[in-house]
Amino acid sequence: MRPAFRQLLAATAALFTTTAASLAEPPALRLTPDQVSRIGRRIWENECGGTVAGLTSWNKGEDFASLGIGHFIWYPPGKQGPFEESFPPLVRYLQSRRISLPAWLPRTADCPWPDRAAFTREAGGARQGDLRRLLAATVREQTEFIILRLQNALPKMLAQAPRAKLGQVEANFHGLLTTPEGSYAMIDYVNFKGEGTSTTERYKGEGWGLLQVLSEMRPGGGAADFGAAAKRVLSRRVQNSPKERGEARWLAGWHNRCDGYGRRL
Repeated sequence: MRPAFRQLLAATAALFTTTAASLAEPPALRLTPDQVSRIGRRIWENECGGTVAGLTSWNKGEDFASLGIGHFIWYPPGKQGPFEESFPPLVRYLQSRRISLPAWLPRTADCPWPDRAAFTREAGGARQGDLRRLLAATVREQTEFIILRLQNALPKMLAQAPRAKLGQVEANFHGLLTTPEGSYAMIDYVNFKGEGTSTTERYKGEGWGLLQVLSEMRPGGGAADFGAAAKRVLSRRVQNSPKERGEARWLAGWHNRCDGYGRRL
């Protein structure tokens, strides 16, 4: 295991200090433990309103449960939508941290509720109670899991970025990491809308992830510029989306979230 990953897996580390210039190592994240905690709290508020009840939810019109501070996706058997499933990898991460899990969870590969109606009927049941207790107790670990996703994102993005945008994407990525606000903006967005590298996460051939935002923002821009670019990218997503999904209903909330990227962490 690489040193930077050992450091990240040890939740008590004071700083994330890998070498930014080398793609052979994860990029630098110069965040104090307090800043990591604030990032986790903001993500929890963004996704769940900061409530324990919001840690287990299933949105109307979706084919999957949304769990944890990052609303990690969990598909039921026979369902596999265009969006990346992230709850099973989180469970494996918690196991790697030797977190005690409900006995049934490691044996359950697929979401045990077949649809939103079944999930809603069992909102007060034992399994959802187990999940809420686990997820409320592991906010720090969930935050680290999201940070790991950002640390792994740059090589994926550079492999898919248009040649003319390669330098801009890499420079903007590293530039944003020089401030806590820029780091938070990318950490939150990669969890919120992904890396932008999945070919299934496209409408009319256009993605809406971190790669697209870094390509859209002006060179050398800060967290507020990132937020403005993210709003433009998300507006295009809604314009390109299938009408039956009704994604326009989410746009105001998405824009409000992006406006928060310019605020002090």
